[in-house]
Amino acid sequence: MKPILKFLIEAGKLKGKKRRGWKLHQIKNPETTAEHIFHLCLLVWTMGEKKKIDTGRAIKIALVHDLCEVYAPDLTPYDPLLPKNRKKIKEILKKWPQFSQQMKKEKEKGKKQVESAALEKLVVGLPVGLKEKIKTLWLDYEQGLTKEGRFVKQADKLVNFLQGMIYWQKGDEIQYNLWMRWIREIIDDPVLLELLKNIEENFFSA
Repeated sequence: MKPILKFLIEAGKLKGKKRRGWKLHQIKNPETTAEHIFHLCLLVWTMGEKKKIDTGRAIKIALVHDLCEVYAPDLTPYDPLLPKNRKKIKEILKKWPQFSQQMKKEKEKGKKQVESAALEKLVVGLPVGLKEKIKTLWLDYEQGLTKEGRFVKQADKLVNFLQGMIYWQKGDEIQYNLWMRWIREIIDDPVLLELLKNIEENFFSA
């Protein structure tokens, strides 16, 4: 029981970990990782019902997908480009980062290694069955091993886009044109495309 208690205490730290991407955009009182996970779970549950997938499994994948951030850094696509001079960060954020395929592979490989080690540290000591289940669900999210894993991966991007548009509507400095192009390149699931269309109509209709 003690390892489970320790796991719960450590995972609870995500309630106070503000998402770094929003901090870079200088969002006042940005959402935490735990708030992001909650929002994603709601999206996965509601849209998963429409998709007719195993929503129980999908919600579990959503719950574990960012648990590694208890110990791992919250990395953003902009990290390799960020200048030491904070005044120049705004200029960097006006363009979507472009990298070669080789650099993308190297960045992704390094990110997965760091996050995998962080997740292993978090679940160490848990009952073997539970530990392996958490790791398997996380791997499903990372590699898209099942239709649920692939759905959650895209839903994660979409809920992030939705949060960005909420901040944009409030007057925060979000480059919505860049975000629109980005999300349209990523989402191809029919159910999520339908939700994306509704998001666009909600925030951009006259």
